[in-house]
Amino acid sequence: MGEIELRAVEKWYGDVQVIKGIDLVVEDGEFVIFVGPSGCGKSTLLRMIAGLEETSRGQVIIDGRDATAEPPSKRGLAMVFQSYALYPHMSVAENMGFSLKTAGASKAEQDEKVAEAARALRLEDYLGRRPKDLSGGQRQRVAIGRSIVRDPTAFLFDEPLSNLDAALRVEMRYEIAKLHQQLKSSMVYVTHDQVEAMTLADRIVVLSAGLIEQVGTPKALYDTPDNLFVAQFIGSPKMNVIDLPCADLRLSGEPAGAAHLGIRPEAISIGDAGAGDVDGVVDVAEYLGADIFLIVDCGAAGKLTVRIDGESTLRPGDRVGLHFTPDKRHFFDASGHALR
Repeated sequence: MGEIELRAVEKWYGDVQVIKGIDLVVEDGEFVIFVGPSGCGKSTLLRMIAGLEETSRGQVIIDGRDATAEPPSKRGLAMVFQSYALYPHMSVAENMGFSLKTAGASKAEQDEKVAEAARALRLEDYLGRRPKDLSGGQRQRVAIGRSIVRDPTAFLFDEPLSNLDAALRVEMRYEIAKLHQQLKSSMVYVTHDQVEAMTLADRIVVLSAGLIEQVGTPKALYDTPDNLFVAQFIGSPKMNVIDLPCADLRLSGEPAGAAHLGIRPEAISIGDAGAGDVDGVVDVAEYLGADIFLIVDCGAAGKLTVRIDGESTLRPGDRVGLHFTPDKRHFFDASGHALR
């Protein structure tokens, strides 16, 4: 079992409230990711689950047990930090088995669990090496392996890939996804990178200023954001937003009370000027191989990002008409809430 429930949890530092009454259930075996901008409270919330931060108000329930007042060692959770925190004088095997050794496990049990974790993480060939002889990705796998051997109730990850370069982050995303499939354990993961969230999570929790903005599957958050914050935070490039009314738009069918129109870059098609919903001039063309991102200056509608096929011959200075796919338009009221 690995269910984690937060009941109206709050965190105060003196008179400053950083977590503002959060309710959330992480189901057994679920991969849940906390995302949000810097300072939104995502790492603080993870540390409250781990017991590394005191919960000012509310309850942390782990497998039906009130763990709010329990120390980290009693919660049955394993945490993987941003820093690898490996002992440089120990081998990979010794690092991975250290917690078992300190807990009094037999040498045979240590060896068995370390070997099992090494197989899951493809570290069998590195068990005799020291951390200085490993790549960044291998060191992070060792840090994860150190947690696996403890057979925890759930895994907590605090921005584990932020120290890695772009290629290693892609590799480690794959490793963590495969690990979740193999272990079928609950995982709660913090990142500021919404690409990590979209590719790994069963559900994403979008946080802002200590509050949950929306919880849902990656597809639900991308296709049906509840508000402007989520609409622009989830997705790369982010959703285009046009303030309404806009004199340069040839728009129809907007709902009553619409103050903003949102449209994702791939939901815009290119045509001749004078056709479609708005005209503009190509300002920048960013070639990415399979795709090109056009930045189109549309006057009062602003500069809109359009994703088009990489074979396009459009260039800066070309005048175009933009057509918004009708069922992909998002409307928001003046306070930023979605109109549906």
